[in-house]
Amino acid sequence: MTLTNLILINAAVVLTFMLILWAISLIKKDASIVDPCWGIGFVIITWSTATQIGLEDLRSWLLTIMVTLWGLRLSGYLAWRNHGKGEDRRYTQMREKHGDRFWWVSMFSVFLLQGGLMWFISLTVQSGMYWSDTAAFGLIGWLGVTVWAVGLIFETVGDYQMACFKARDDSEGNVMNEGLWRYTRHPNYFGDFCIWWGLFLTAAMGSSWWTIGSPLLMSFLLLKVSGVALLEGDIEERRPKYAEYKRNTNAFFPGPPSSEY
Repeated sequence: MTLTNLILINAAVVLTFMLILWAISLIKKDASIVDPCWGIGFVIITWSTATQIGLEDLRSWLLTIMVTLWGLRLSGYLAWRNHGKGEDRRYTQMREKHGDRFWWVSMFSVFLLQGGLMWFISLTVQSGMYWSDTAAFGLIGWLGVTVWAVGLIFETVGDYQMACFKARDDSEGNVMNEGLWRYTRHPNYFGDFCIWWGLFLTAAMGSSWWTIGSPLLMSFLLLKVSGVALLEGDIEERRPKYAEYKRNTNAFFPGPPSSEY
């Protein structure tokens, strides 16, 4: 099997998965189901790759395990967080804007768009597994595993700390500025950043340097599109204290706060 055939088959797998999700969203009248399935989609692509080419060395096994742990944790957390809350306001606003056209608009602008991003970003894993035996694992590979582990810790601890904060009686209108959130306003997004650069480094020595566009695109999305920029677009209207928090705390990369508050 050629790499081209592999990634084309995985594209078909992603397309099928996202169309099924889209159909379910029409039945449930809730496009939010796409969010918890983001991580699962990467797991499906990874195991589709493993099924087609096998798992025969350390790099391919590690890439599979790393994506599976990250994807299942993220999807499980989002499913728990969103349970019983109805459709996310982003999709509700889209539904109101497009009216009767939302059913097909959502297919392209939500489900197929995310499926395309999922497929492209996962190229580093697909290629890394395909070319896994072309070079020794080495120092760069272990550096990748280390960066990935840092990312998983930031995501997991950051999400746990935020969940505990939101469960408090005094959280309404206040800002989470404790734990990891004291050093970065978005420890979960920084964690995701580390996850994908870690996966790239793990895959890279296996003739996969060409997939650097995958972590670069994820970094751009986290910083400028669906991550920091989207979340902070109107947060000061909902949480007035956020302006002070923003002045004193790094947006993305962890660092000491500029002053006590």
